[in-house]
Amino acid sequence: MLKTIGIIGGMGPAATVDLMNKIIRMTDAQDDQHHIPVLTDCNTRIPDRTEAILSGGSSPAPEMLKSARRLEQAGADFIIVACHTAHYFIPEIESQIAVPVISMPEETAVLLQRDGVKRAGVLATDGVVASGLYEKALAAYGIGAVYPGAEDQQTVMHLIYDCIKSGIRDRGKLPVQEIRSMMTDMKERGAEVFLLACTELPIAFELMDISDNCIDPTTVLARAAILKAGGSILP
Repeated sequence: MLKTIGIIGGMGPAATVDLMNKIIRMTDAQDDQHHIPVLTDCNTRIPDRTEAILSGGSSPAPEMLKSARRLEQAGADFIIVACHTAHYFIPEIESQIAVPVISMPEETAVLLQRDGVKRAGVLATDGVVASGLYEKALAAYGIGAVYPGAEDQQTVMHLIYDCIKSGIRDRGKLPVQEIRSMMTDMKERGAEVFLLACTELPIAFELMDISDNCIDPTTVLARAAILKAGGSILP
């Protein structure tokens, strides 16, 4: 019998739907009954994670815990989180629930190590960068992290918050050339691949038609969740 996936979502709503869509699209299922049961708590009351890390804003942990408990009570066998920055707060909630949480940064690091990657470019929120979330996960598997310069990091934040989270989907309004230039600079500094380490970034990069050497940790997480639930991945 397939296990039930629980998703703590709402960070943001579009990213939550993107993760669910990837689970559905990647599952090898011949009919409805062979798809994996998924419970989603799209909790838009969860405070901003970057603000909490950088400037002492309200912690998202209490609302994340509420979501986790709702999912647990509804029958989730394990939980995944549709937000990279929120992973910084997972240790605060894991001890208060009985079901495991799959780590997106760790699953991504395992994949990169398997593929022989030595240095990865990390495109993420200021909160993820400041917390060292991916840097620590990668270092545990012998992989170095390369970050954008200060000005380029502002462009990444603009893309995440002012564009995708604000509902902009017009390619002409996205900083396509700035992002391409940033990636060239990071490649020259040793980045072999680029981690789209914010759940809004895969959406943005698809709109901008940028895919070269890009790794979508959301896809990595979806794959890990499918396998943990007992499902199969489409060839």
